[in-house]
Amino acid sequence: MDINKEVRMMLDEVLHLGGRARTFDDDTLLLGSIPELDSMAVVAIISAIEERFSCAVDDDEIDGAVFATVGTLSHFVAGKLGVAG
Repeated sequence: MDINKEVRMMLDEVLHLGGRARTFDDDTLLLGSIPELDSMAVVAIISAIEERFSCAVDDDEIDGAVFATVGTLSHFVAGKLGVAG
């Protein structure tokens, strides 16, 4: 499974980006840079991570650093799955 690709697809779906996430790379800034990514969207993304990747995300695991870039979010998901990301 290409976690980075799956994360980008999830972001595109949850944030309704109309395919824009396909152009994202690991360094693409998220929080503060994508207008669609507000506090409610963060909650929706966390729920999508839990559903798509069959894992649980605890409140104390989430901070702004996780949502800094596509790469940091992908790394977080990889860690939840226990794979190199």
